Amino acid sequence: MKHSELVEIAYKWVLKRCGVAFKEITCQNKEIPDVIGFRSDYSFLIEAKTSKSDFLVDKKKSFRINPSEGVGDFRFFIAVEGLLKIEDLPKDWGLIEVNEKGKVVKEYNPFGGGNMYGSWFKVPKNREAETNIMYSALRRNFDLIKNSNYNK
Repeated sequence: MKHSELVEIAYKWVLKRCGVAFKEITCQNKEIPDVIGFRSDYSFLIEAKTSKSDFLVDKKKSFRINPSEGVGDFRFFIAVEGLLKIEDLPKDWGLIEVNEKGKVVKEYNPFGGGNMYGSWFKVPKNREAETNIMYSALRRNFDLIKNSNYNK
C-alpha cells in the first residue's frame, strides 16, 4: 500500500474523531505530521508507515526521542496489518492496522476506552508547535478565500 493511501485512510479516521484535520501540513516546525486533527480540547497525530525501515528512521527524530517536543495529545501509527508490532511502538503510541483493501481492521489504543476522548490519558506535547501548525493551516485557507471570487 502506498504512503498516500495510508494518509487518506488516516485522514478519514481522524475526521470521525475531530472537527478539523490536515494532511502533511508543513510550517516552521521540524515535525510534519502525516495527519493531525483538532478539537477544542485535544488533538490526534497519525504517522503513516509503509516499511519497517521508515518506522525505525522515525524513532531517531528529535521529537520522538523527546516526546514533549512533538505534537498530538494522542499519537498513532497507521500501517498495513502485520508490519509493526505493539511491543515495537514508542511509549504512549497507538497503532491502526489496515488490510490490503484499505479497511481498518485493528486498533491498539493505549490512551483510554470508548469515545470519551476528553477522559483519555494525554501525552506531553509541544503546544507552541501545534499552534504554529494551526496558524499555518488557517493562514493558507484565509489566503485561498481572500484570493477567490468569494469576496467579489
